[in-house]
Amino acid sequence: MIAPHSGKRVKSVSAKHVPDMPRIPTLMHVFPTFGFGGSQVRFAAIANHFGRTFRHLVLAMDGSYECMGRIEKGVEVERVVVPIRKRSTLRNAFVFRRFLHLRRPDVLVTYNWGAIEWALANWPQFVRHVHIEDGFGSEEAEVQFFRRVLSRRIALVRSTVVLPSQSLYRLARNTWKLPPDRTRHIANGIDCARFALTPETIAVPTGRGPVIGMVAALRPEKNIGRLLRVVRRVAAMTPCRLLIAGDGTERGKLEDLAGQLLPPGSYAFIGHFDEIERFYASIDILALTSDTEQMPTVVMEAMASGLPVVSTDVGDVAGMVATENQPFVVPRDDEAYFGALYRLVCDGPLRDRIGAMNREAAVQKFAVARMFSDYGSVFGLRDVPVLVKAGADVAAGGNGQVQGVE
Repeated sequence: MIAPHSGKRVKSVSAKHVPDMPRIPTLMHVFPTFGFGGSQVRFAAIANHFGRTFRHLVLAMDGSYECMGRIEKGVEVERVVVPIRKRSTLRNAFVFRRFLHLRRPDVLVTYNWGAIEWALANWPQFVRHVHIEDGFGSEEAEVQFFRRVLSRRIALVRSTVVLPSQSLYRLARNTWKLPPDRTRHIANGIDCARFALTPETIAVPTGRGPVIGMVAALRPEKNIGRLLRVVRRVAAMTPCRLLIAGDGTERGKLEDLAGQLLPPGSYAFIGHFDEIERFYASIDILALTSDTEQMPTVVMEAMASGLPVVSTDVGDVAGMVATENQPFVVPRDDEAYFGALYRLVCDGPLRDRIGAMNREAAVQKFAVARMFSDYGSVFGLRDVPVLVKAGADVAAGGNGQVQGVE
């Protein structure tokens, strides 16, 4: 809309005296959910790092936006709403494509299978597309569905596809048959210095013994029931406590199961917890019991915090942890998990040695500056300063320059 003339005289300015202002590129991010999870937390870290270099549109397919709180002030981010109907793929594709024509983002960024309809809506492609695949739900923990494989093969053949784990990268190349020049392995990174500090601890369950901790979205594929069953066996032989951070659809069911298996006061579900470094400072062992993972952020954070990790052998976990920790990455069955967890609960000096080796490995492997640089390149940057708050890239180990807008 053009404003009516005010009647005031306006001094004209010659175009040659108006400095050229760089156009801020817009990235549209489509998530199945924007609740707390690895891909959402990573996006928030990337958005915070690049600051005003990008403008972000964020759409959560399920309407959940809890992770918005992780995005710092000064980052230009807009929560968008698009009507979505379940089991109406063709109608949704029409609505999504019309929205893309209306908003014209520079890059469409989709996350995981739950956002694949946006990739299909962008075909034939008129908005540059980046798809980031972090893993699968419980339904694809054991085997890939042929229909989904075919859909990915068609929808992503002209897209840039980012895989954070080596196992996912091999899957994209060998099973999805995506072209090698379209696939990128970008390992996740974290700010290890943040977790090297010794923050104030939080309240833990009363009683004696080491504190076993888990940080997870409480969903079926995390198989937290396995942890509750194993902790019951360990606690019957030696004192220990359990602290679980996270929320999700399974919480009520898991709290009921814990009440049946564990003594009152020996465990606690604390829900979502923002100051996660304080959580790690309050536990002695990180437990991961998932049936499917790729490159879990919680493993990197626990390692940087100097903790040993007991995990099921999923995704890249065995290659992430220090060599000394690898015997505690075990098959996905209760007996193997019990043996690994019991041994660490009983041996404090061993926990300390493995934790120290994990911290050293985290600093070497999970450089956040490298991750920022790689994602900047994928999003189309070259040789311009990143507009971030003072000191942000110093903490990340950067030099204030990345690749600028293509």
